[in-house]
Amino acid sequence: MSQVVLKVENLNKHFPTGKRNLLGKHTQTLKAVDGVSFEIKEGEIFGLVGESGCGKSTLGRCITRIVDPSNGTIHFNGEEITNSGPQRLKELRRQMQMVFQNPHSSLNPRMTIRQTFAEILKVHGLAKGKEQERMEEILSLVGLPVDALDRHPHEFSGGQLQRIVIARALLVEPEFIMADEPVSALDVSVQAQILNLLVTLKEELSLTMLFVAHDLSVVEHISDRVAVMYLGQIVEMADVDELYQNTLHPYTMALMAAIPVPDPSIKKEYEVIEGDLPSPIDLPVGCRFASRCPSAMTVCQEQNPSLKEVNPDHFVACHLY
Repeated sequence: MSQVVLKVENLNKHFPTGKRNLLGKHTQTLKAVDGVSFEIKEGEIFGLVGESGCGKSTLGRCITRIVDPSNGTIHFNGEEITNSGPQRLKELRRQMQMVFQNPHSSLNPRMTIRQTFAEILKVHGLAKGKEQERMEEILSLVGLPVDALDRHPHEFSGGQLQRIVIARALLVEPEFIMADEPVSALDVSVQAQILNLLVTLKEELSLTMLFVAHDLSVVEHISDRVAVMYLGQIVEMADVDELYQNTLHPYTMALMAAIPVPDPSIKKEYEVIEGDLPSPIDLPVGCRFASRCPSAMTVCQEQNPSLKEVNPDHFVACHLY
């Protein structure tokens, strides 16, 4: 059995918002992540998918401790890191790296790639005296020439920049990578190249990865297991083949129906999600999808369903099951 690299239990991230009362405290709370639990095994790519604003990026930032969670626990290689201090976090930064959505904003435009890489190696005390060899090795891994080191970010295309951001993450030999929508800002043809690169790197380097996206077709291509998130909670989670062949939650079904079909001769009927998206500041008492669900029942308005295992390793939060 594979070792569990990351374990998240009942994780929450609530942001105080709204006007302040007489005591200076905010009167409202935005529940971006609300009671999320899952685990990722060694060498696995775990896909996290959902609409924009569902909390998936916030969840990823909580896991890597870029954002402090409100409560819940995060275990990395068996160690609880939920409340780790600055010194321990610095050590964890080497083991847990991020690939951000927009490569343009995640690189310093004034620094060459060599300067960026050299600073990272210096901070972590790595490859002393062999910095050039390490930089060339990592660029080769992502399919870029050595002369890329002496160029600035604006001299690269979007796809090349994302390869550089991936190389930057791999530079410190991490065990875990949190990829936050790493292909959503790229052209479709370039997306395929980056996805194939990530799969190859995962196999060659035995990487464990949390892959965040809003496109189910992209997630299907790269993931081993998938969790579907809606308004701060996971509503369905299963192995990738099981999820796509035996979809259970009405929200996941609607996302599946929205996947474009490349053959124009095939006419596909889309299941449009009707109703308004509830506010994460004023969440309903019952199921958060009930106001938009075609199968909603009375109990859905009264009770928020918990995530249950309805088939082997297939979990769903829905009163239909």
